[in-house]
Amino acid sequence: MNPQSFQQLVPTLQTAIGPVILISGVGLILLSLTNRFGHVADRSRQLGQELQAASAAERALLLAQVQVLARRARLLRLAIALACLSALSASVLVIALFCFVLAGADATVPVGLLFIAAMISLIGALLAFLQDINLSLHALKLELGEAFKPRG
Repeated sequence: MNPQSFQQLVPTLQTAIGPVILISGVGLILLSLTNRFGHVADRSRQLGQELQAASAAERALLLAQVQVLARRARLLRLAIALACLSALSASVLVIALFCFVLAGADATVPVGLLFIAAMISLIGALLAFLQDINLSLHALKLELGEAFKPRG
C-alpha cells in the first residue's frame, strides 16, 4: 500500500469511529432489553402456573397482571427490534463509508441517511423502553395493590 493512499484512508477510519461507538452502546442497551424480556417471560410462566391453582377472585388479578406482562413483552420485542435495526444501520454505514471512499464516490447522502436511520431506530427503541418501565410500575401497582403508593 503506498503511503499516499493510506493517508487518504485515515480520515475515513476516523469518521467510522462514531458509528462503531454507537454499535457498542446499542449492544449494551440490547443486553438490558433482553434481560428485561427474560424476566417478563419468567414472570409470565410463574403467573401461568399460579392461574391454574387460583380461586375466581385471585384469577381476575392474575389475568390483569398477565395482560400487562403481555403488553410489556410486545414493547420489549419492539425495542429489541429497533435497537437491532439501529446497530445494523450503523454497521452498514461503516461498510458504505469505506466502499464509497474506495470507489471515489460522494458518500454524503447515503451515509447521512444511514446515520439518521440508526438514530431514529435508537430513539424508537428508547421510547419503547420507557413505555416498558411505565408498564412495569403499573404491574407492580396491580401486584401490591394499596400497599403500593408511589411518591411524587
